[in-house]
Amino acid sequence: MVDIGGESIEMAREQFQNLTEPMYYILMSLINERCGVDIMADVDSISKGRVKVGPGTLYALLGKFEKENMIRETEVIGRKRSYIITEKGLEILREEYKRLLILVDDGKMLLGGDVYDDRKY
Repeated sequence: MVDIGGESIEMAREQFQNLTEPMYYILMSLINERCGVDIMADVDSISKGRVKVGPGTLYALLGKFEKENMIRETEVIGRKRSYIITEKGLEILREEYKRLLILVDDGKMLLGGDVYDDRKY
C-alpha cells in the first residue's frame, strides 16, 4: 500500500483495480491541465482514434476520479472546468501501466515473436 499526502491509494486502487480504456486515456490526458472538450480530443489523439469518449462517459468518470482525489479541478470559467491529475491518480496510472506491461509480457511468452505485424490501426 502506498500512502500519499496522508491518503491511502488502496481504496481507490480497489475500486479502479483494472482501468477501462477510457479511464486510462483520460488519466493520461490529465497529466497536463485540460478542460472536458480538450480531454476528449486528446484521448482521440493519444489512442490514434481507437478510443472515443463521449461527454456522458467523460463527466461521469471525472466525477468519480475527483471524488477519489485522483484528479483535481484547477479552474472554472463559466461552465468550462479544467482538471489535472493528482499524485494519487498518477500512482494509480503507473500501477495500471505496470499491470498492462505484465499482460503484454505474458502474451509474448505464449504467442512468441512480434505480434504487432498485423495491426489494423
